[in-house]
Amino acid sequence: MDDFFLDAGNRKCTEQSLSRVCCCCSALRPRYKRLVDNIFPEDPKDGLVKADMEKLTFYAVSAPEKLDRIGSYLAERLTRDVVRHRTGYVLIAMEALDQLLMACHSQSIKPFVESFLHMVAKLLESGEPKLQVLGTNSFVKFANIEEDTPSYHRRYDFFVSRFSAMCHSYHSDPETRTEIRIAGIRGIQGVVRKTVNDELRATIWEPQHMDKIVPSLLFNMQKIEEVDSRIGPPPSPSAADKEENPAVLAENCFRELLGRASFGNMNNAVRPVFAHLDHHKLWDPNEFAVHCFKIIMYSIQAQYSHHVIQEILGHLDACKKDSPRVRAGIIQVLLEAVAIAAKGSIGPTVLEVFNTLLKHLRLSVEFEANDLQGGSIGSANLNTSSKDSDEKIVQNAIIQTIGFFGSNLPDYQRSEIMMFIMGKVPVFGTSTHTLDISQLGDLGTRRIQIMLLRSLLMVTSGYKAKTIVTALPGSFLDPLLSPSLMEDYELRQLVLEVMHNLMDRHDNRAKLRGIRIIPDVADLKIKREKICRQDTSFMKKNGQQLYRHIYLGCKEEDNVQKNYELLYTSLALITIELANEEVVIDLIRLAIALQDSAIINEDNLSMFHRCGIMALVAAYLNFVSQMIAVPAFCQHVSKVIEIRTMEAPYFLPEHIFRDKCMLPKSLEKHDKNLYFLTNKIAESLGGSGYSVERLTVPYVPQVTDEDRLSRRKSIVDTVSIQVDILPNSIPSDDVVSNTEEITFEALKKAIDTSGMEEQEKEKRRLVIEKFQKAPFEEIAAQCESKANLLHDRLAQILELTIRPPPSPSGTLTITSGHAQYQSVPVYEMKFPDLCVY
Repeated sequence: MDDFFLDAGNRKCTEQSLSRVCCCCSALRPRYKRLVDNIFPEDPKDGLVKADMEKLTFYAVSAPEKLDRIGSYLAERLTRDVVRHRTGYVLIAMEALDQLLMACHSQSIKPFVESFLHMVAKLLESGEPKLQVLGTNSFVKFANIEEDTPSYHRRYDFFVSRFSAMCHSYHSDPETRTEIRIAGIRGIQGVVRKTVNDELRATIWEPQHMDKIVPSLLFNMQKIEEVDSRIGPPPSPSAADKEENPAVLAENCFRELLGRASFGNMNNAVRPVFAHLDHHKLWDPNEFAVHCFKIIMYSIQAQYSHHVIQEILGHLDACKKDSPRVRAGIIQVLLEAVAIAAKGSIGPTVLEVFNTLLKHLRLSVEFEANDLQGGSIGSANLNTSSKDSDEKIVQNAIIQTIGFFGSNLPDYQRSEIMMFIMGKVPVFGTSTHTLDISQLGDLGTRRIQIMLLRSLLMVTSGYKAKTIVTALPGSFLDPLLSPSLMEDYELRQLVLEVMHNLMDRHDNRAKLRGIRIIPDVADLKIKREKICRQDTSFMKKNGQQLYRHIYLGCKEEDNVQKNYELLYTSLALITIELANEEVVIDLIRLAIALQDSAIINEDNLSMFHRCGIMALVAAYLNFVSQMIAVPAFCQHVSKVIEIRTMEAPYFLPEHIFRDKCMLPKSLEKHDKNLYFLTNKIAESLGGSGYSVERLTVPYVPQVTDEDRLSRRKSIVDTVSIQVDILPNSIPSDDVVSNTEEITFEALKKAIDTSGMEEQEKEKRRLVIEKFQKAPFEEIAAQCESKANLLHDRLAQILELTIRPPPSPSGTLTITSGHAQYQSVPVYEMKFPDLCVY
């Protein structure tokens, strides 16, 4: 028994001694460790001990040099708790760290931050979603703290990689997956805010970081249903509405990132967008691509817009061999970018944009032509037709982009672009254009002509010049009018529409739409101003050229109703914008000449086209008579139209352009009252003070080489030249040799020469009268054209005759002071056709 009490006493003494030792050890521990240990309760469910936390905070604020040790000790405990899966203590440690971080702002906080970031990294590396979200929230709080001085040695490479990986989370639980993605996006946003403000620490803009950040944001900007459909069911509405939507949060972060981009960092932020869209095949359909670039254009600074446009153009060049729909998607994105950039600063990329677009327009037409040539029977034809329609989508997108871009340019830049596009339009027989059409062929060349003129039409839309010389300078007018003589009615329509855009300076074209007999022109309320001196000089210099193209355009065999409507509008716009008394007389002469050409029909036009010309003349004379308001002239025109309405309605536009209109068999037997008479018009205008001497001179278009340059009928042989002697009034290249059937009537007409002398006298009288009364500009232009034509023929003949023929015996050449003979083999010599038999 005594032994028992002795042992008990010994045990009691031992316990007392151990407690004394522990008390001594705890008293010897550093105070910061004791304060840190005291904030952790025995049961983690009780949470952070607030009283002890206040003591720790006060101690850290009072002794900031201890922050480093406090952070290291907290990091040690947190690492141990993470390994042992003590989640409760981990939450307490992070809460304590957050409070210390928010409370302490001093120079000594930087070592503490290193421990803090180390603990955040440990949480992000753990596989538990709750700890990852916890670490992200702590990092976001840290990112919102503005430090007094930046720390240049601190890097965030790990956090960029980890947060980007969280943005692509594929967790099996939809709610957890959404929560992790939101945490990743918020983490990226925190990294951006923490690093992007400091100009000396630009590591975040390096390509290796942007290649992770931008695709992660774009991945979450897409619709959640589309993204998650590959990995499981979409999240429930309660989970999606529980916190922020990942797509909205990613878009806000993307906008913030772009808004902070500087001049040198812009390209690094934009290029990953192209890689993401290419990798996920988001150019077709391109709704998301358009949405992304709208965000980019509205988020960046306005002066950097041309950088984005340059990047889109570069990517378009890189994808020139991709499918048509992909290229069309890129071009539509370019259109949206240009539409936004045009409102601000476009930069120095104007010509580059148009040059690149025109190059891709040519490539698209070339692909289309190759597909048409390589198409075969059966299923290949279906494939070819689908490719053809896809290429048309590309072409329409390019034209729409060119038109929108050009229409938003200032006038001085728009005139340069008009010249630039016009210089690309190929014209048969010339080499003045700068577009390579060697691989296109005739069909492809026609297609590129139409596309370029459509582009030019959109660029000129809304263009308002103070003077017509500014809108139609000679360097632009000559190449523009060349396609107006081509044997393609669609090309001629486009040329006329372009001219209307440039001539119509008072928005009168819509009032003149459609060829018709207008009862009262005053109801149209046409706006016009007094003709200025520059416009008058323009018409003196270029009027005959305009008249000639209208005259020849009316006599084309493939004209349709729209051609006549556009020609009528051209005459009306010239009358409104450019006509003084002399121009009005010239236009009336032109209308009478068109009427005579339809009656005589030297060009063998069909009855529909002859009646169409007559209707055009009636509509225009009705318009011009009311515009100049000469009562006698108006009365004569109205009387003719009234008679036509009763006896020959096919001479009026309201009837001839109907689907089922009865056409006459001939026009020779019609009464003269159905025609507009020159003597009646001259008498009516002369009574009102107009100078009508020139009105009695028949209009004859000037002869130039323009027909040969714009048509494909003339081919000059380099060996033998044929010189045709033709009537002066008919261009040499427009005459086609027709075979006439030999009949008794034909022989009788050939023998009967009684009327020849009278015809010769009449021709001589007309020539003399023309030189007496015709304007000097018209006579000079006609003589100059004849001289130029004769000079070209003589130059070609002299070139062949003066050049010595090759000789088998050799020709003498002197090189380096020594005479040498160079012989030519007989089989290589080229002999004239007459010498070969």
